[in-house]
Amino acid sequence: MNGNIILSICIATLNRAAFIGETLNSIISQATEEVEIVIVDGASTDNTEEVIKNYQQKFPRLRYIRLAAKGGVDQDYCKAVEYARGKMCWLFADDDLLKPNAISTVINEAQKCYSLIVVNAQLMNVDFSREIKNRLLQIERNEIYPEPELGGLFRRVITYMSFIGCVVINRDLWLKREKARYFGTEFIHVGVIFQSFLPAPALVIAEPYIAIRYGNAQWAQRAFEIGMFKWPALLCSFEHIPEHVKQEYNMSKPWRRLQQIIIYRAKGGYTLGEYQKWFASKNSSLWWKIAAFLIAITPSSCLNLVLLSYLKIMRKDKLIAIYELENNKNNIIKLVRRKNI
Repeated sequence: MNGNIILSICIATLNRAAFIGETLNSIISQATEEVEIVIVDGASTDNTEEVIKNYQQKFPRLRYIRLAAKGGVDQDYCKAVEYARGKMCWLFADDDLLKPNAISTVINEAQKCYSLIVVNAQLMNVDFSREIKNRLLQIERNEIYPEPELGGLFRRVITYMSFIGCVVINRDLWLKREKARYFGTEFIHVGVIFQSFLPAPALVIAEPYIAIRYGNAQWAQRAFEIGMFKWPALLCSFEHIPEHVKQEYNMSKPWRRLQQIIIYRAKGGYTLGEYQKWFASKNSSLWWKIAAFLIAITPSSCLNLVLLSYLKIMRKDKLIAIYELENNKNNIIKLVRRKNI
């Protein structure tokens, strides 16, 4: 920690010149002397550097580290935390916005010696013109989880925590924990948090202080690989989470469930290319391979309409579909998640 810096807002970015300025505006407009911004740029090829340097002139506590080559989002967030000087590090996304009073609220809570603060968020469309969901964590009051309550914290936030921008973590804790084994998972923050018990309580803030720009993730083209393989494997790896808690999320080989594949196809995330890459040579039954192949070649727009109609009629408790079709030619179901987000 250096001087009076309490909160370091750590951002890993790559080719986000069109968005990061709006993000920085939302941070700088409420930043105090206790706040710094640390940006690690994974060798952007657009004018991200120019945009950020313009903001450095307005906000001297913005430090910009441009890497010579792309290292990966997990490594870049690690570097940002290493460069940080604050007691707490907010691992913020490079295209989302902070809502008013976000920083003052987090700084106030940071004085209470939490290991982790999880900040709730609202979901907006890409240009922030329309609210999709008021709050992603359906809680009305702040919740505190004592040090041994890792399973309870996992149950409450794990699905939501696929979004890195909600995480405010004690810097010393981050530096002390194992990180290299989580490089390439896309979710290093989850690995750092749940690899072992936290040394101090965790706080979950109910008020949504983040506005998420939904539909703008850079890993969207790899959503099938991440959602069906990387994310489940990561969550299954945590030894300190009770097995019955992990089983609630059906994480064991989700690719075996045709319903999940249908959902990805309806959203455009599963194609014939994914079938060839992940399933064509897999040691599975012939009928299952035929079914997976037929799903891959079915027009996604047709599956989308069928699935959306089914969800509207049945109102399955296991799913929250954002029951709205985007008014565009793709007719994509925007989100499917467990009910306890």
